[in-house]
Amino acid sequence: MRETGFFHHLGTFLLLAASILLLITTISAPVVHDIAILKVTLTNRTNFRHSSVTFGTFGHCVLGVAPAQTDQDYCSPKHISYNPSAIMAQIDGSSFSTASEDTTKRLTRVMILHPIACGLAFIAFLLALGSGMFGTFLASLVSSVTCVLAMIVMATDFVTFGLVKRHVNHDNSGSHAYYSAGMWTLVAAVIILFFASLIVFLSCFSARMHGGGGASKGNGYVGAQAATTPTRPRRRFWPRRTRY
Repeated sequence: MRETGFFHHLGTFLLLAASILLLITTISAPVVHDIAILKVTLTNRTNFRHSSVTFGTFGHCVLGVAPAQTDQDYCSPKHISYNPSAIMAQIDGSSFSTASEDTTKRLTRVMILHPIACGLAFIAFLLALGSGMFGTFLASLVSSVTCVLAMIVMATDFVTFGLVKRHVNHDNSGSHAYYSAGMWTLVAAVIILFFASLIVFLSCFSARMHGGGGASKGNGYVGAQAATTPTRPRRRFWPRRTRY
């Protein structure tokens, strides 16, 4: 039973860690300017001006814009679905085909799954805290659904920003694109969610097995004890009559 409790607490901790990692991806640019899923270093970057573009869940930011004496940031309004290809074409002149631009714009709609997966992971964590059989089962179910959603949005993020990354790095514009912290926290969250779902489910199943085994063992012990106890003849509580 101690091992079952340890694995249950481990799975609960992993669910909390996954929700925190998904939260980091969710609050990427423009919520937090420097956190990005994809980051593009621009050609006018200097030691003073950290000119770059950060793409996040709800939009983008341009860091270190003019004037030269300051280090200002410009961020787009927060909304679902934007066009990263058109943004880079406007900033550094990167060329994108119509198909690539349409694909990246449509796939950014799927990023709404970032906050949804974050919320579901936290709900699974709260359910696992209950430590009851029903709560643990629900936690494993919710975490499994969350893992699937996180895998879907991770795949779409790699496709979306992979297209932007490939065009920027091969367009001879001088800019350099690379995956940033928001992408890797998402990847880590998917891996952790997978193991958390497995551990929580196994702890639920193991707790049920231990509970049933203990009861059967107890019943068997009582039955064996009863079988080995010698039987004594019953005494009569009335005197035996004699005939004369």
